[in-house]
Amino acid sequence: MAVGDVVADIQSIAAGAYLDIQPGSGVEWVIHNIYHESDVELNRYDGTNSLTFDTDTGAGVYAKYAFHCNNADRIRVKNANTSAKLIGYDGMQTK
Repeated sequence: MAVGDVVADIQSIAAGAYLDIQPGSGVEWVIHNIYHESDVELNRYDGTNSLTFDTDTGAGVYAKYAFHCNNADRIRVKNANTSAKLIGYDGMQTK
């Protein structure tokens, strides 16, 4: 991938598990949208510390944000529902 390319993914995430929005080593992304099929928690994660900064119930989207992620400092989206649910994101590679 190159700077300016779109990054996107959608996965089925087990109950209580996380979707890590984590680029490879030396790469940086800005995530603009996070989509969720049901209840979620958003966390800033550095590999050790996890900071829950928002929660949402039901289906929805975090639209038009600018979540900066690199390999060590990233966003994790927790499926807070009791069954597997789809979670996705899109953004752009910046480095």
